[in-house]
Amino acid sequence: MSIYLNNARITVPHIRQRKGHEKIVCLTAYSTPIARLLDPLVDVLLVGDSVGMVVHGMPTTIGVTLEMMIMHGQAVVRGATRALVVVDLPFGSYERSKEQAYDNAVRVMRETGCHAVKLEVNEYMAETVEFLVKRGVPVMGHIGLRPQSVNADGGFKIKGRLKTEREQIVKEAHQLADAGAFAIVVEGVLEELAREITLAVCVPTIGIGASRTCDGQILVVDDMLGLFERTPKFVRSYGTLREHIQHAVALYASDVKSGAFPTSAECYQC
Repeated sequence: MSIYLNNARITVPHIRQRKGHEKIVCLTAYSTPIARLLDPLVDVLLVGDSVGMVVHGMPTTIGVTLEMMIMHGQAVVRGATRALVVVDLPFGSYERSKEQAYDNAVRVMRETGCHAVKLEVNEYMAETVEFLVKRGVPVMGHIGLRPQSVNADGGFKIKGRLKTEREQIVKEAHQLADAGAFAIVVEGVLEELAREITLAVCVPTIGIGASRTCDGQILVVDDMLGLFERTPKFVRSYGTLREHIQHAVALYASDVKSGAFPTSAECYQC
């Protein structure tokens, strides 16, 4: 029976069961109002560390702190009654040791009420993922283009062009699945590599800039809604809210300047 037939909370096992069956719909969210709007329509709400760039104007995600993720995680959880809420662990909060990762993952889940955490991983992180999963922390992995590694990689670059790189990414996907990750975000890889990974692992893959061959898709909601002048090439435009917002603000400014805006006393009488 499809989970869409009722409003029950989507769980980690529900997402696992979608592998090879029904596509998984995911979007980012960073606030309560947006979470409330998206919640009835998506399966997963990701409180991504992309919040640093999207909301706070940072050049990369490197400057995002654990406190920022907790604050935005709390806001999204308040607005979500159905979707599975996943919160990113930010750069520097889990790499030092599996114990550090566990302590911070527990803090995020306890203080936000989210249902899982996401980690950007390499071949050395499988032990950490297994450590978390065995202690009751559901983990979504992230491979391919890893925004938290932008400095080491020299920018946001497509992954999997070289044979050695493709083999390494496939290896990381296998390690993640074996370690107990319930889903894997695959970002910025060529279509044939995304297909290979999706067919090779037993857990769902969720693509972002990785083609339709994955088990699901995720986008940054602000990109999808057209809030920025420029968006990544792989993002299909589903809205032009930037233009609508500018038009609405222009109308508001015109009302204020012309005196058509209601006085405070009139507002209180409404």
